[in-house]
Amino acid sequence: MSTRLNIAKTDATAYKAMLGLVGYLQNISLSPTWKELIKIRASQINGCAHCLDLHTKDAIKNGETTQRIYLLNAWREAFGLYSKEEQVILEITEEITLINQKGLSEETYAKANQIFSEQQIAEIIMTAIIINSYNRIGISTLMPISK
Repeated sequence: MSTRLNIAKTDATAYKAMLGLVGYLQNISLSPTWKELIKIRASQINGCAHCLDLHTKDAIKNGETTQRIYLLNAWREAFGLYSKEEQVILEITEEITLINQKGLSEETYAKANQIFSEQQIAEIIMTAIIINSYNRIGISTLMPISK
């Protein structure tokens, strides 16, 4: 594979704006566990090795279990391992990540509306959007994983 540009250096202004979104995530009401589940699940779907490496390590640092990380790709079949809230968060994440299929469905939005406040739904959506943006940067620039 060829060496590709480092957007953080090549277009520092744009990357700094992206870092502002990361700052936003530091101050939202979602738990660190929920934020990392969103980031890992979207990164699994998108196939971003850099983000998977980073966010699985962050999840473990925040107390997430390896079992839940290993089974995240099959969360629907991992009965009892993810809470009702987490299941809805993962549905939202998948529907936003796979936006071309149907987008955030009425059914999923209605489930979210029964559990979360509008502010929390907005935070879930924004977290999914932000990690999807970072996945696209990571994949298109071949960002390396840490060794």
